[in-house]
Amino acid sequence: MPKFNKTIDELDSHYDKWLYVLKNLHKLDRLPDKLKEKVFERVFEVAEIAKFSHEEYLSYEDSLKYYRDLKNSLDTAKEEGHEEGWKKGLEKGKEERTSELVKSLLENGVSIEIISKSTGLTVEQIEKMLQGR
Repeated sequence: MPKFNKTIDELDSHYDKWLYVLKNLHKLDRLPDKLKEKVFERVFEVAEIAKFSHEEYLSYEDSLKYYRDLKNSLDTAKEEGHEEGWKKGLEKGKEERTSELVKSLLENGVSIEIISKSTGLTVEQIEKMLQGR
């Protein structure tokens, strides 16, 4: 691109910026502020990786693999935690609903034995609920 001679301060359009990047990328050690756009940041990042030696590239790939494995593990753990939280919440809600039902039945004069047969709870469980009143 011998005919493109604009400096960084003379860049007016996106097209100018692209030409500047293509012509000067090999000279840049950091991305100029005027080129702080997502697309040029990505180009600069890819160019940095392309300059790696074989050993640096292998190390970079290893670090990416480690990062992805760690991220997947965290995402899985988070998902499992949410799932377990939902299960515990549903179970607690079910217990509270059963407890309210038992208390309501007792207040309406239903015997503990009939409540036990109807709910599947033992007499001891029902008595324990009564103590928690």
